[in-house]
Amino acid sequence: MTEVSAISTNIQRWQSAAALLAMVLAWQVAASVAADRLFPGPVQVVSVLLNEAVRGELLYHLGISLARVAASLGAAILIGAALGYAAGRSRRADIWMRPWIVLLLNMPALITVILIYIWLGLADTALVLAVTLNKIPNVVVTIREGAGRLDKDLAEMAELYRFSRAAMLRYVVLPQLAPFFLVTLRNGLALTWKIVLLAELLGRSNGVGFQLQVYFQNFDVAHILAYAISFGVVMLAIEYGLLVPLERRLLEWRR
Repeated sequence: MTEVSAISTNIQRWQSAAALLAMVLAWQVAASVAADRLFPGPVQVVSVLLNEAVRGELLYHLGISLARVAASLGAAILIGAALGYAAGRSRRADIWMRPWIVLLLNMPALITVILIYIWLGLADTALVLAVTLNKIPNVVVTIREGAGRLDKDLAEMAELYRFSRAAMLRYVVLPQLAPFFLVTLRNGLALTWKIVLLAELLGRSNGVGFQLQVYFQNFDVAHILAYAISFGVVMLAIEYGLLVPLERRLLEWRR
């Protein structure tokens, strides 16, 4: 059964690679037919990407944006997880938080960023705060669902064996919340970096979002696509290099 599963996984990988190759070839053909500088082909875009990387511009701005993503997402998960757990375990806490969560969930990220910039100025602190505030409600909702589904029998058994609070958290609560944290991390990463780029475009003088604004003003599509692809590659590296191994590790106890 394991061998069959491995073969199936390899087939899926080859199919994904073939689909990606077909997309690149279609892009190149379309660019050749269009023959327009506003529709560059993959060869030209990759050439620009490598040139920016060699010059150091790409890595510099990419590093700044990733640092902002990490700070915003980390703060949102810490605060949102605490609030979400409280809401999931306490009916009263859930009632008090629900109106605020609904309001913030439906508040456009653009409005949050603009208001925080006006109140705090065009600084990194304002950017991180705006992105964090926009992401916290999503974390609260996800963790609240997980906290509300904790197995009562396991909790009673832990109490029977006189687990300390630390042991209860480590061996009973966190393993059950692990899938919800993974969902939060994946969804949060996808949403956070988009809001960070928007905030950089509006009010920062560095980062990928700022670079996209500069190239937009010059109608430089090749550079825009180069920076977009670089960020996409980083997100794929984080997914398969960090999140997938982390998922296997955290959910190993369920096998």
